[in-house]
Amino acid sequence: MTTLTLGFLVYNFLIDYLPQQKGLRSSTIRSYRDTLRMFLISIATDTRHGVSDLQLNQLTLERVLTFLRNLEQVRHNCVSTRNQRLAALHTFFEYLGRQLPEMLHVSEKVAAIPIKRVPLPETYFLSREEMQRLFAELPVHGRYALRDYALLLSLYNTGARVQEVADIRLEHLTLGHPPSARLHGKGGKWRSLPLWEETVRALRELIKEQHIDDPQAPVFSSASGKPLTRSGIYKRVRKHAASIENGGSVRQQRRITPHVFRHSTAVHLLEAGVEVNVIRGWLGHASLDTTNRYAEITVQMKADALKLCEPCVDVNSRPKQPVWQEDTDLMTWLTSL
Repeated sequence: MTTLTLGFLVYNFLIDYLPQQKGLRSSTIRSYRDTLRMFLISIATDTRHGVSDLQLNQLTLERVLTFLRNLEQVRHNCVSTRNQRLAALHTFFEYLGRQLPEMLHVSEKVAAIPIKRVPLPETYFLSREEMQRLFAELPVHGRYALRDYALLLSLYNTGARVQEVADIRLEHLTLGHPPSARLHGKGGKWRSLPLWEETVRALRELIKEQHIDDPQAPVFSSASGKPLTRSGIYKRVRKHAASIENGGSVRQQRRITPHVFRHSTAVHLLEAGVEVNVIRGWLGHASLDTTNRYAEITVQMKADALKLCEPCVDVNSRPKQPVWQEDTDLMTWLTSL
């Protein structure tokens, strides 16, 4: 029988539980791994033991609270980062409680640590005019001109997360009728989204230019033929959006990122009258509350709604002052009383 040591449990948590049972993506698993590394180092420092010498009974509520305090007070992490680390620990201690009933009391206490409330970050998006300007200014010649055009058009068309676009392979595209793209989202969930005719045309030209014929080949690749990374896509968006950042509704924002394309897609769908539940499925949101945020950030929709409620009042038809107030002699006499 395998002894359930701390090392074994941490290994199984990262290698089996998160990817196989929870279905989390590799980027999320890396975040959980970094949290556990920092947490275990914090305990080792507190107990003056090596990390490899730590025991399960040293994972206490008090040490979790100390770790969270150090994140804010020593490392000066923001509240959202603290909440992200706590969410990882919630999952880890829940796993410990499942594996070892004797750890269940600690797991319950850690689960009771609340997530701190923090204001939602302001959501930036590009207006339709700014989006049209961005595409109009894209270069039409050059080694990566077609690839970048198809990349940015796909980001806007699908509203995909940057990793979802990076993961697109030839087999995920249906460029016949009806055209669509299959995206692999959070939690291992797949969703299919329709494509515009212009997106289909750009993708066909890119596939032909790059001689992509292997179904497993990435659609958006670097010069070496490897899939563009999240960082690579981020840099391409930053490069082409530089001129837009200097003006327009996002001029107060520090940078335009691929996620701004995602926000823009959501807002433009909402402004076009698409039902919010359809947008939720389009973006791959697990909760409708996340999608409802977009209804709060578009001033145009609020202005249109206000017009519907605007009273139809003719200024010329408004009642004038009473006739008796126009009688000068009467008003003089009333004033003298």
